Amino acid sequence: MKQLIILAGGKGTRLKERLGDLPKPMIQIGGKPLLVHQIELAARYGFTEVIIFVCHRPDLIEAQLGDGSRWGVKIRYVVEQEPLGTAGAVLAGFDLLAERFAVLYGDTMVNVDLERIWKAHEASKSDATLLLHPNNNPLYSDMVEIDEHSRITAFHNRPHPKDQYFQNLVNAGLYVLAKRALEAFRGGILGQASRLSPRASRPLRSVQTSVSEAGETPAPLPLDFGKDLFPAMLRVGSHLHGYNSPDYIKDIGTHERYDRVCAEYESGVVQRSSLATSQRAVFLDRDGTLIVDKDCLRSVEELELISGVSEAVRELNHHGWRAVVVTNQPVIAKGWCTEAELQRIHNKLETLLGQDHAFLDRIYFCPHHPEAGFPGERRELKIRCDCRKPGIGLVQRAAAELNIDLKQSWLIGDTTTDVQTAKNAGLRSILVRTGAAGKDGNHQAKPDFVFDTLTEAVKFVLNNL
Repeated sequence: MKQLIILAGGKGTRLKERLGDLPKPMIQIGGKPLLVHQIELAARYGFTEVIIFVCHRPDLIEAQLGDGSRWGVKIRYVVEQEPLGTAGAVLAGFDLLAERFAVLYGDTMVNVDLERIWKAHEASKSDATLLLHPNNNPLYSDMVEIDEHSRITAFHNRPHPKDQYFQNLVNAGLYVLAKRALEAFRGGILGQASRLSPRASRPLRSVQTSVSEAGETPAPLPLDFGKDLFPAMLRVGSHLHGYNSPDYIKDIGTHERYDRVCAEYESGVVQRSSLATSQRAVFLDRDGTLIVDKDCLRSVEELELISGVSEAVRELNHHGWRAVVVTNQPVIAKGWCTEAELQRIHNKLETLLGQDHAFLDRIYFCPHHPEAGFPGERRELKIRCDCRKPGIGLVQRAAAELNIDLKQSWLIGDTTTDVQTAKNAGLRSILVRTGAAGKDGNHQAKPDFVFDTLTEAVKFVLNNL
């Protein structure tokens, strides 16, 4: 059995004008309720049971969805008399959970390759796997920090300090969890769990919950996954895996967000954005293309965006193109910059773009350098590799991880090295006259097109599909 939990208790107060008396998860997108989109997604990926936790107007939800037989799934309903919170509801329904299950919020439009995240959870052997993604509003989102093995190390809830830079990785609100990992966190909420059953039985009642068995102090309901349960799990040593994916998942909680989701659905962005579908990407050089070339930038204070790049990247985001940075960073091999400092530099890059509501889907870098003789150099990185441009290792890695169709994709950069990389990888190339403006003289490769700015280059790409 593959089980999906949908937390559909939202009333939708901010969307009252659009909803009337309907619960928020029943709002229409593309001519059908949001919950129907979610049930169809579950059925597509072989989920056989869906448990929907409802609170406001459960009768309307059940009347619309029924028992799920029309989609080939079994739907069960659990009613909360009072809101328990996302984690509170799941903990209270502990006895209904499969040994492994997925959780989805009922107010999000989702087109996610559920098979990929399911397999990622299996491979990581984690207690919980969280779908993470960059978004266009990171300063007002809850950020997640991961290590080089994608293990979650910290949660940073908003508001964020202005003098700190975090990687643009946001908790998207889709999880795969092991039931055994929640056992210690049931606490005081257990009193109602034994009386849970389908819709016809007694509803849940709001109770105090405790995670004292896990060494935590009691926490009042409602209990949230992102703000309460996951940080508590992290503090007691649970293994939380971060699954970084650009799959489509956006909430519809405000008029602006709802309108944007509807527009992206009508334009086909939602349908194209699942990693189950081949992706179109624009590969971007970093120094001289996105940021001012400071000749081997090595500190976060030196980073400065080139004028107009935020708007260009934002256009790629809005049209469903993957924006992927591929950059040579020999400063690591030369001993001029550590990986930790490079991460801070990239965090600042993502923060500055995020301030302008733009984001990068990935940043890939090569730390190697083939020439020796630099004081303080790192000998283990002084090698000839396939990831240093014009080698195509970074491009190939991105293509594998993000299911990118290279024949439908582009590379934009400011050097002949970027142009040669595009040629080697089978990408179409654009040279921009920022940074080196193609005057580096490293290669004889000629670009397919030349533009003065990244803005002009992106506009050309989007107008010539």
